[in-house]
Amino acid sequence: MRTVSEQQQPIPVIIDCDTGIDDALALLLAVRHPRLDLRAVTCVAGNTDVAGVVRNTLTVLERAGAPDVPVARGAERPLIEGVRTARHVHGADGMGDLGLPAPTRAPADVDAVTLLRREILASPRPVTLIPTAPLTNIALLLRTHPEVTGNIERIVFMGGAVATGNATPVAEFNVWHDPEAAAILLTAGVPITMYGLDVFERVIVPGTDVRRLRASAEPGTRLAGELLAHRGPATDAADPGGGLGDAGAVCAVIDPAGLTTHRLPVEVSLAPGPSRGQTLVDRRLRVGESELHDGMREQPLVDVALDVDVTRYVELYLGTVERTGA
Repeated sequence: MRTVSEQQQPIPVIIDCDTGIDDALALLLAVRHPRLDLRAVTCVAGNTDVAGVVRNTLTVLERAGAPDVPVARGAERPLIEGVRTARHVHGADGMGDLGLPAPTRAPADVDAVTLLRREILASPRPVTLIPTAPLTNIALLLRTHPEVTGNIERIVFMGGAVATGNATPVAEFNVWHDPEAAAILLTAGVPITMYGLDVFERVIVPGTDVRRLRASAEPGTRLAGELLAHRGPATDAADPGGGLGDAGAVCAVIDPAGLTTHRLPVEVSLAPGPSRGQTLVDRRLRVGESELHDGMREQPLVDVALDVDVTRYVELYLGTVERTGA
């Protein structure tokens, strides 16, 4: 249990991302919230290619006023599959084709796994990892340097779904993109929270707030508004607003009481076919015939997000990104 002194200190966090519109929203929140100490950002192929992810990440950090956070390039492709981007969602450049300027600095001279290991082991307090992307970098870290788990407080990852997927009818994009990596993550041996599509798609910033952010003279606040405008949900509403997406996972680290989780067994479907990449979440109240006849299988227990206080997280986000806004 944390002491009162520890609870008052900023939480050391590392974000592993595939920036990405909503990854950018997550970065803006992490940089500006006083409860977080963003120690590093690592990049992986996903929403766009890894070179584009690095470029986008550096640009967002500069806009947010945090150019000194180390950024490292990671895996160019999943462990087994080929790269399958989401440019149809995030635009050709991965950032909604907003025409943002190129960053003025280069990434770190080490790879993502090396940076992850270095920052985790160097942190005076256990680190919280926030992966908002395919989990390739995290899987490589856990397999190459398992000793890091001794200084990881928790992993809060955006991925998976209890109900409906988006990459397939049953699989969420980040897990579907690299199912083997997700399966490795679930066996990390540290506390894990799954911030999946069941809550991800519900946290919507109202249109009036999005317009206010877009009108700001402060670059980071205005960027948040432009990104949210691009992330308008698929709806016929006259004023749909924009989804926080990955930024909700950062909200869950800052304010975990806004999230309702159940500790449940979770596994990833790895077999070829239509269920590949599905997160199988066991919500049964008793064991079934399969277990009775074939024996129990060990499955990792995960804190699965099933409900979210939407207003609470929207207010948290807006109050943070406008903190230094005009």
